[in-house]
Amino acid sequence: MAKSRRVVFTCMAVAAALLVTSALLSGPPRWFGITAFIFVVGLAFGAMISNKSAASKVTAHETDAVTTAEFSIDLLNATLNEMREGLLVIDSEMRVVASNHAARHLFSNVDDSINSRRLTELTRNPGIYDAFLDAVRGKERAGVKVETFAPERRVFDLHVAPLHATDGTAGAVGVFFDVTRLERLELIRQEFLSNVSHELRTPLTSIVALAETLEAGALDDPENNRRFLAIIQKNAARMHRLIDDILELSAIEAGNVKLQRESIQLQPLVEDIISSVSTTAAARNIKVSNLVQTSAEVFADPHRLMQMLTNLIDNAIKFNRDSGTVSVTFKSGDYDRISVEDTGEGIPSHHLDRLFERFYRVDRARSRELGGTGLGLAIVKHLAKSHGGEVSVESRFGEGTRFTIELPRLATDAARMDQ
Repeated sequence: MAKSRRVVFTCMAVAAALLVTSALLSGPPRWFGITAFIFVVGLAFGAMISNKSAASKVTAHETDAVTTAEFSIDLLNATLNEMREGLLVIDSEMRVVASNHAARHLFSNVDDSINSRRLTELTRNPGIYDAFLDAVRGKERAGVKVETFAPERRVFDLHVAPLHATDGTAGAVGVFFDVTRLERLELIRQEFLSNVSHELRTPLTSIVALAETLEAGALDDPENNRRFLAIIQKNAARMHRLIDDILELSAIEAGNVKLQRESIQLQPLVEDIISSVSTTAAARNIKVSNLVQTSAEVFADPHRLMQMLTNLIDNAIKFNRDSGTVSVTFKSGDYDRISVEDTGEGIPSHHLDRLFERFYRVDRARSRELGGTGLGLAIVKHLAKSHGGEVSVESRFGEGTRFTIELPRLATDAARMDQ
């Protein structure tokens, strides 16, 4: 009877663990607590350990029940191996009793050979060892940060709980949650806030200083008061542009920008953009040429396409040589490609990979002087992606730069939308 109860207990524990695991397979635990997950899985593995030690004592009439339990255990193992989280179970002697594929990969071992090995043979990380040792001694550990560096750096949040099998054998069960991406996002967030603070502080400091100067008596100085006010207006406009670009980029990244795509005659759209920047180009004697064929058509959101091209053409003018040229061309193949090429100084190759990052500038001082926010190319990149395309850059230092927007072809997209 006791053995039958043990088998039933195992089946119940396995079923409960499978239920929890099924929730984990679709993402991080939300409606199940992490402690509850560890407890239930530990319950199942505790029953497994107990049943293995009692297997030799099972009588013939219990064979079917044991077979059912073993099938459930096999099913549990198969399910746990599909988990993204690493699962490691050890006994009171700090030997591995069970593990899933994610845990074996964590220790650079994709087969079952880590089972029956001591934890010290798998890792020299004191954080992992101490967490499991505390759990074996009855103390639950949560939020233990674990870093691995092979084959690449990964960061894990380790939760370990004590484990008691039905025969009283002590052990511990630990779950490794991969938080590498979350940590990376947090670093990006911190860097973003730091950059925003810096970008706002510079014009704000100038505004405050000039306002104090005017208040101290310069307001009555006709030679300087208008000049100071013009600088204040310029810096206020810069802050306004920066805030607008931050809100715009945030909306695009969050997927809150809905595209209204349609067939667009590209040549007249480019002509409108060139007209809008003609004053800036004329001031430096830069010739902007629209070399797009009159028959060229693309499938895109007109407003967003104009936004992307305006940014690229405006940059090509700002960072060009005096009396230089800017040309806009179109080529259709696997993708529709719109290129903006200038005859400027070019961009050193080591900058190209980071050019589309937020607030990344090749020449920070010059960019600020020309009124750039450092977000324009990041916006272009995300808008191109939202169209199902991408933006790329080619440059040779001293010879000029070419940016190319690639968009899915008109016929392909139209056919897809009709389906």
